[in-house]
Amino acid sequence: MRLLLIRHGQTPSNLKHLLDTAAPGPALTPLGQEQADALPEALAAERIDALYASTLLRTRLTAAPLAARTGLEIVVRDGIRELSAGDLEMRGDREAVETYLTTALAWSAGDTARRVPGGEDGLEALARFDAVVEEAAATGAGTVAMVSHGAVIRTWAAARAENIDAGFAAAHGLGNTGVVVLSGAPGAGWRVLHWEGRPVGPEDGGPREGGPAGESVEDAAG
Repeated sequence: MRLLLIRHGQTPSNLKHLLDTAAPGPALTPLGQEQADALPEALAAERIDALYASTLLRTRLTAAPLAARTGLEIVVRDGIRELSAGDLEMRGDREAVETYLTTALAWSAGDTARRVPGGEDGLEALARFDAVVEEAAATGAGTVAMVSHGAVIRTWAAARAENIDAGFAAAHGLGNTGVVVLSGAPGAGWRVLHWEGRPVGPEDGGPREGGPAGESVEDAAG
């Protein structure tokens, strides 16, 4: 299966650099709507067979132009919502962002027992995303697009793909309407093919310089 993980368009909370993860969440900014409107053309080469979005408003608004172009129904699933910020919700200070990202990246590295303060742990977060991917795979769709969120896409991809790791995810943000393309299947494994348009090969999977403390919330979560 070819899996397109797409981050939603820009929101007001992205502009304010806030950890905004609760439902229903904000709508898109005017720029965010332009980003969403540009997705069908950007993905014109993909033959999308199924289209999913999270339960948060911003992903459904981002998916709408793709649905209109493809004629697909948007399948809304809670399992691909953003990683819960828990007690850090609506904070944008450096301490909160670093705690949130460090915890999420620890999950990608296998430390799934860690928990966001007042939020979920890695077992819960990865399992809910896995369940939606498994559901999509069971439909027999060749290419599935899922409009989701920055932190959960980076965390899940680094945890499940064999050719990238937590170090890669720490060093590679995901901008609004950025796309991570994977190939594989549940139980058989996954490989990242492209990260925001750049091919990812075996040599690209190791750690990089930098890390969560150097990122803004706009790149990190939401």
